[in-house]
Amino acid sequence: MLKWVLNLALLGLVLGDVRPEEAFDTHKLFPEWFLSLIQNLFTYSLIIIPGGLAIRWIKQTNYIEKINPGGFLYKTILTCVHGKQDIEDDIEKGENGQSQQNKSKGGPQKLLICVVGLQASYLMWGYLQEKIMTTEYDGIKFTDSQFLVFMNRLLALVMVFTYINVFKQPTHKTPLYKYSYSSFSNIMSSWCQYEALKYVSFPTQVICKASKTLAVILMGKVVSRKKFPLYEYVCAGLIFIGVSVFLLWNPQETEKNYTKETTFSGLVILIGYVVFDSFTSNWQGELYSTYKMSSYQCMLGTNIFSSLFTGTSLLLEGMLFSNLFICLQHVTLAWDVISMSFFSMTGQFFIFYCIENFGPVVFTIIMACRQVLSIIVSCMMFGHPLSAQSFIGAVIVFIALFLRIYAKQRFRPGSEQPDGAGKCENAIKCLLNKL
Repeated sequence: MLKWVLNLALLGLVLGDVRPEEAFDTHKLFPEWFLSLIQNLFTYSLIIIPGGLAIRWIKQTNYIEKINPGGFLYKTILTCVHGKQDIEDDIEKGENGQSQQNKSKGGPQKLLICVVGLQASYLMWGYLQEKIMTTEYDGIKFTDSQFLVFMNRLLALVMVFTYINVFKQPTHKTPLYKYSYSSFSNIMSSWCQYEALKYVSFPTQVICKASKTLAVILMGKVVSRKKFPLYEYVCAGLIFIGVSVFLLWNPQETEKNYTKETTFSGLVILIGYVVFDSFTSNWQGELYSTYKMSSYQCMLGTNIFSSLFTGTSLLLEGMLFSNLFICLQHVTLAWDVISMSFFSMTGQFFIFYCIENFGPVVFTIIMACRQVLSIIVSCMMFGHPLSAQSFIGAVIVFIALFLRIYAKQRFRPGSEQPDGAGKCENAIKCLLNKL
């Protein structure tokens, strides 16, 4: 029913140019990914718009002052809308001090755990992601990107909720609704990431994702009004050149029925990924700076809304139980989905472990190496061809990434870790939800 309503709404914009016999064939008017996107956005709006209006009304009327303090409703509104802003925050003394203490304890054994854990988790996650979206299971090809996002977020939500209840956390004072902004951009970036694999190869996706540095810079200026040093722009320019070379001479467009139309759709979706993911990191960085919550608390808040948005959308579209039924019918698909969600979740916890023990620079180097290895694994497992020119473009991109890491460490003000390093570390921690 919902899909029928959405199709009618889209058709109303173009019926003047469509013949009657083609009036209800929306696939001739719009690509499949666009229809899916509009449908998802519509279902998200059914939560976002009423929720936003309710929050606005509660704030404008100071409703919390009119109810009994200490009651369930009072605590709910305080947690979700206002936050515990009147409570003293000792996180800077606790969490950051602990983080620096942990980093001093980092040794070769812990470094090996970080390297092996991150590489294994995200190489398997990337392999399973491409396998699910590009291969057939007993003659059936799975195409619902939103269901994969939902499964990833649900498992992460269960695990981080368990972790927070086992290990003591600092007092949480962030208004819960503020996580909805980064949650929305996070699920949209993840959806774009999965959906793009229908139209471009995994190596192309990895290279394009590496080019988000420039988008992060631009979004940082818009969201946080940050100033960036010259080397950031130079590295971003080199990455843009490398990506352009890779895409212009990439022979994958002639393989596996990739056409100019599908490749263009894939690049448009990847642009959406870059924009949404850049907003996610900058918005969460602002939350860290303002409220000083722990990274696990941020992970929990983000996954609550991500599970709510995607789960509700799947229910309204009638796809949740149908996808579960497909997984039950195809055991291999079910195991791949569960395994992908598991490796995504373990990768997130290894991100914490690495940053807490060795800091953001070591973590960034490990993840840059992971991107190189993921391209190699994808080419080996799925037979993606790379021309010499494409290889050169990829090399330019990764050289720029490592130059950026070196310059960031080399030109960091002061010989000791500056006060802003903790803020930078927290900003990197928030990237754990991008998958």
